[in-house]
Amino acid sequence: MDHIDLSECRRRGIQVVSIGSLAADDVADMAIGLLIDVLYKISANNRRVRKCVASKPLNFTMAPKLGGKRVGIVGLGSIGGEVGKRLEAFDCKVMYHSRNEKPFVPYHYYSNVVDLATNCDALVVCCPLTKQTRHIINREVMLALGKDGVIVNVGRGPLIDEKELVHCLMEGEIGGAGLDVFENEPSVPNELFALDNVVLSPHAGAHTKESCQVKCDLVAASLEAFFVSNPRISVQNVIDERHFYPTFECLPASSGEPAYA
Repeated sequence: MDHIDLSECRRRGIQVVSIGSLAADDVADMAIGLLIDVLYKISANNRRVRKCVASKPLNFTMAPKLGGKRVGIVGLGSIGGEVGKRLEAFDCKVMYHSRNEKPFVPYHYYSNVVDLATNCDALVVCCPLTKQTRHIINREVMLALGKDGVIVNVGRGPLIDEKELVHCLMEGEIGGAGLDVFENEPSVPNELFALDNVVLSPHAGAHTKESCQVKCDLVAASLEAFFVSNPRISVQNVIDERHFYPTFECLPASSGEPAYA
């Protein structure tokens, strides 16, 4: 929703359709994949193996394990919740920061991102981008995370102060980063390309074959709802023999910025 001028849509009477948490599980999978890749240096070691000479022994760097790590989630919405479920399977200690503490959530809550980073080995960033969350991961947060800490961003690029991230990575002030999004897409800082402790992905977390098919079906269903019924009425739980569709709504443009989960 951060790419849509909701005020202008409201002024023009244009309805805005949200598909909500459709791809939350896919994005959560990407987050865990990036975290594992950075920690175990999978991509970096792949490059080393491809360049090695057959007569020489393989060279690799010892990697820390994921199991038991303290992982902080910034934004415990639909994606953050799925990330937490997956981290539990690795016996990670999960904690989180969000706008408000969530009842019935077993993870420890921090009202301040700096405090969260201070007590974590890794941060997974997956909150919406709003005026309040832009650069929520700033230099202070990175330094609190520390030189062995890892940052994974599967939310929006501007959630992280990218210039400070590049500086901290190059100066060894944080341990690594897994990035599926960038502050000025499609531009990616050139400095990141040479760093073995950085894994880059082209904003692909939500684009599995399965989720893209469901998105197409949902677009068709929302258009049908618009033309055959009152577009202000929510369309819920669309089911056919192939899919169960999450709730989605034809939202009035007056709904404003998305809630900070």
